[in-house]
Amino acid sequence: MKYLQKITFAITAITALSSQVKAQDHRFDPPWNTPPESKVQFTVPGVDNVPDLFGDINDPQLVVFFAGNQFMCIDDLLAAFKKEYPQYQRVFAETLPPGILAKQIMGGSIVIGNMRIALKPDVYTAGKSRIDQMPEYFSKTAPYAYNRLAIMVQKGNPKKVKGLKDLGRNDVRVSMPNPEWEGIGKRIQEAYVKVGGEPLKNTIMDTKVKNGKTFLTQIHHRQTPMRIMYKQSDAAPVWFTEAYYQKMIGHPTDMVEIPDGENISATYVAGQLKTAPHAQAAQDFMDFLVSPTAKAIYKKYGFITK
Repeated sequence: MKYLQKITFAITAITALSSQVKAQDHRFDPPWNTPPESKVQFTVPGVDNVPDLFGDINDPQLVVFFAGNQFMCIDDLLAAFKKEYPQYQRVFAETLPPGILAKQIMGGSIVIGNMRIALKPDVYTAGKSRIDQMPEYFSKTAPYAYNRLAIMVQKGNPKKVKGLKDLGRNDVRVSMPNPEWEGIGKRIQEAYVKVGGEPLKNTIMDTKVKNGKTFLTQIHHRQTPMRIMYKQSDAAPVWFTEAYYQKMIGHPTDMVEIPDGENISATYVAGQLKTAPHAQAAQDFMDFLVSPTAKAIYKKYGFITK
């Protein structure tokens, strides 16, 4: 009898595990952008999938490092730039966390998996505070877009999250950008203090991290939507545009807006590198970023432009 009970328990455990594996079927995995045309397409979700590297890595005529939460703009942005500046058709772009990109600039290279990239950027875009920390690297800087926070939740908002204070609830699993890697993490902590003081910040960033109710991401613009869609997290503070985009492409997420009085804003600034290998292309792209064409593209994806 005990033997049969053990067998039954084992079968139940295997069945449960199988259902969990089946549920993680990669149906919401990136890349969410449209890949370049090629006779060979070999993207394998969960295995060989590099969503934050775009375009031509061989002999590029322009290299741009974008703070990662702009990834949704890249298809339209680069297509429009190539149309207005047809002399540049080989463009390479990265949309990794801005802190990682800064380290890549300072260190000269980055390794992803087994691939080493040592291309030097012509233009780097990030939040104003990040750019202000690196003035010695730039010959020119210019603001071009603005953003604010929102909360991404599962479709239908089953936890009934109404605002940032609810992220301190023990029953709400939070996906939170790690401030060590991403500037947005520090800005979100400012908003926590603004809404609930140091106690709310400490609850979310200390107590809930220790008990596993807050998950700290390394690349929140990819990990956070996936955690929400695969129901690993219940709510996540993100830039408004990230929540806006997931709804735009029909993914099963919803957005809770944050009142202006409780929100914080971000200014995106582009910097032309003093060491830009393609100085004229860098200048042309800087001009393009502040043009009506580029502003219209950013506005399409929920950014604020002036």
